[in-house]
Amino acid sequence: MPTTDAGTEPDAGTEPDAGTEPDAGTEPDGGTEPDGGTEPVWHALPPGLLTMRRLLLVVWLGLLTLATALVPGLLAGPAWGAFAALPLALLLWGWVMLERNWRSWRYAERADDLLISRGVLWHEETVVPYGRMQLVEVTSGPVERHFGLASVQLHTAAAATDATIPGLDPDEAERLRDRLTELGEARSAGL
Repeated sequence: MPTTDAGTEPDAGTEPDAGTEPDAGTEPDGGTEPDGGTEPVWHALPPGLLTMRRLLLVVWLGLLTLATALVPGLLAGPAWGAFAALPLALLLWGWVMLERNWRSWRYAERADDLLISRGVLWHEETVVPYGRMQLVEVTSGPVERHFGLASVQLHTAAAATDATIPGLDPDEAERLRDRLTELGEARSAGL
């Protein structure tokens, strides 16, 4: 089974652009599976997740920036309003980092397991065997529903292998849940 190095990121030429729909095509890590099979087909997360996270960042840090500028500025003098530069700088840094994080998330369905890859500084690749899945659920909070997103949560007997795929289209989340449940039942019956 292929793994990636801690410092590697997906190829820049195969990643989706910030304002476009991610390609559901392949994003190979290099090499082939030990059994001589083909590379897994990696699926990126939809751009709606990035939009939602950036909006939340702007709302929270925008309010903090405004409060940091107004309160000290009105109480202690206009020079103290310069402290608003700190949350503003954090907002700009977060804007860029959210995109890098969003680009790092991807998942692939293989014959015997599901791969979930994520991380910018610390790259993680989780392998969840279908036969070990006990529960697959689709969740969607109020903000996610507003943006037309849902998350798939995978629960296994070992809590360390539990995994989540955030920000999917609700139809894709339900398709994935049904497929993973079907494959999990088939694999666990064979154990």
